[in-house]
Amino acid sequence: MSEKVSKVIAVIPARYHSNRFPGKPLALIGTKPMIQHVVERAWKVSMLDRVVVATDDQRIAAQVEAFGGEYVLTRGDHATGTDRLAEAAELLDIEEHDVVVNIQGDQPLFPEEIVKQVATPLLVDPALPMSTLIYKIIRPEEIDDPNHVKTVFDCHWNALYFSRSPIPFQRNPEEGIQPTYYKHLGFYAYRKGFLVTFVGLPEGEWEKFEKLEQLRALEFGYTIRVILTDHDSIEVDTPRDINRVEQLLSQAAD
Repeated sequence: MSEKVSKVIAVIPARYHSNRFPGKPLALIGTKPMIQHVVERAWKVSMLDRVVVATDDQRIAAQVEAFGGEYVLTRGDHATGTDRLAEAAELLDIEEHDVVVNIQGDQPLFPEEIVKQVATPLLVDPALPMSTLIYKIIRPEEIDDPNHVKTVFDCHWNALYFSRSPIPFQRNPEEGIQPTYYKHLGFYAYRKGFLVTFVGLPEGEWEKFEKLEQLRALEFGYTIRVILTDHDSIEVDTPRDINRVEQLLSQAAD
């Protein structure tokens, strides 16, 4: 009996309420709301079988419907985007062996290639539960910035730990050897069956302190494959970031 071929479904969590930027998914970038930029970019990824926005807000749902996108309404009390992702996967009746890619709704300029990069390991290895992307830090100011999460991994490219602190710690800087630091990019691929298992696990001890939910998977003994990408990704965290995105889109169009 041949193995089933896994489908790859992109789910884009999008919530209206945000402390720093309320209504962020609907913020206009040029003439389109940000969520439309994200969905249209996902549509260009040939390996995706389906692209769905997961939201708890009728205003976002209406906007997605208006430009021809697919959405699913989820509960409004989710603690994390992963919880929303898991509920969406259940509501959409995604098969247990299929791959769910979490595309952040606040990254309207994500390179399409990174979706293939993060999903391919799960297509190659049916036993792998999840994967994520890392990027070699080239801007020194990001090393000590707790908003840029750092990671270390083993020789098989499996994550060992994620931290808001600089890891590895350089004990003897006088030796003149500078560690290579890698930051975590918030793109994940999950086996659907594991995604449901993951959100059912209790909060991990290290997750509690670092406020990084991927640590829960490591603490409970699950493998996270990391994939080194050459592509950084720009997040929209505040209204000020909209101007930067518009400038980059304008430069790309020239």
